[in-house]
Amino acid sequence: MKTTFSRTLFALTAIILAAMLLVGLSFQILVKNYMEDRAMENLKNDATVLSDIAAAYYAGDSLANRELLVNLSVISAVSGSDTVICDDAGYLVLCSEDPMGCSHQGLMIGQDYLQQVKSSDYVMNSGMIRGLYEDARYVVSVPIRDGENTVIGIVIASTPMAETLSVLKRLSDTFLFVSLLVIAVCAVVVTVYARKHSSPLRELSRAAIDFGHGNLKARVKVSSGSPKEVQELALAFNNMAVSLEKSEYQRQEFVANVSHELKTPMTTIGGYIDGMLDGTIPPEQQAHYLQIVSGETKRLSRLVRSMLDISRLQEQGGIPEEQKSRFDISEALGQVLITFEQKILAKNLNVQVDLPDYPLYTHAHKDHIHQVIYNLVDNGVKFCPEGGIIGVKLRQSGGKAYVTVSNEGPTIPAEELPLLFDRFHKLDKSRSQNRDGWGLGLYIVKTIICSHGEDLSVTSRDGVTEFTFTLPATN
Repeated sequence: MKTTFSRTLFALTAIILAAMLLVGLSFQILVKNYMEDRAMENLKNDATVLSDIAAAYYAGDSLANRELLVNLSVISAVSGSDTVICDDAGYLVLCSEDPMGCSHQGLMIGQDYLQQVKSSDYVMNSGMIRGLYEDARYVVSVPIRDGENTVIGIVIASTPMAETLSVLKRLSDTFLFVSLLVIAVCAVVVTVYARKHSSPLRELSRAAIDFGHGNLKARVKVSSGSPKEVQELALAFNNMAVSLEKSEYQRQEFVANVSHELKTPMTTIGGYIDGMLDGTIPPEQQAHYLQIVSGETKRLSRLVRSMLDISRLQEQGGIPEEQKSRFDISEALGQVLITFEQKILAKNLNVQVDLPDYPLYTHAHKDHIHQVIYNLVDNGVKFCPEGGIIGVKLRQSGGKAYVTVSNEGPTIPAEELPLLFDRFHKLDKSRSQNRDGWGLGLYIVKTIICSHGEDLSVTSRDGVTEFTFTLPATN
């Protein structure tokens, strides 16, 4: 399996190698062309000078002049080139190799080459001069012309190519050494760099594996020097881990709460029925206990129905527009208050109603909003002390309608307020003391209001608790 380190090292090495090869090849071509041009230019200058000297020494019959040979040897020695002079027939008559005469004299060059030189100012070539030299050379040939511009011979100046090739070889060796050194240094640098920057990824992998094995507290720790993308990835992973840990905690708490809430009524139902079957409860009392069983069964049914309503709202992700309608909020508040008339009278509560003198319409799911108002009023009646005050207020501000349900009672601690809308949450931690509720009422309120895209808030101070939610005003 290829790691980030190996991929990075391979890619960078390949890029550096390709770049250096391209630069080295380009540099060698430039150096080779420059050296060839310089060698050819020097040979051309030498050949031109010797051509002029040979023309000056020409006596009208032959180029084989002793003084010309001496000059030829001196100039060739100074320039470092090898020079020969041929007559107009192509026979070699003078050679700079040996002022006293050499074995090359009498050698005849090719007639095609001779005619090519005669018909031009100079000819440049490179390669072997067979019969004259055994190595590859740069060669420049210049015609010798007399005063009447007649070609009386040619000068052939040459220098070995080995010197240029030697320089290019040294350049290649130096380039190869530098390339290997650069690649080695890059490998070290990339190793340190890749290991440093892949460390957060390994940390992320380790945390993901731990998280997958059930360690929900696994988190990724990255240093501030890590790349921005890695830090963002680690932050996203940690946020996801926190969210999943919270969801798992809520799931476990939900299962525990449901189990606890179902356990008491089911134990009651089972105990009473067993008592009737085994005769512990006499026949004349069975009707009373059957009434209790019926009440517990209805309470279980309400719990299941509430949970189904919540699940359905959460699955929808919002209230579809076709399920909404236009209705008067004041009328809905009045209908709910009438429903609680008996409970209000039983606790001798005072109801303070503050509604506008005109209808205040909204566009929402009427039944769901009715349930929200019902749950809030039911909550207020439940926790309001004997002879206390229940308040219902409706006002409009801008494009919003604000509905407030308040009740007197113990002030709720500030740290408890955010928890009121959690499912199965009760201020009384003993789940069995309050038999009238399941701790789902306010959670249902929150779910419905959020499904409408509206706001819900709660305050509690000086013995008065207020719940306020918003709805769109469509007057």
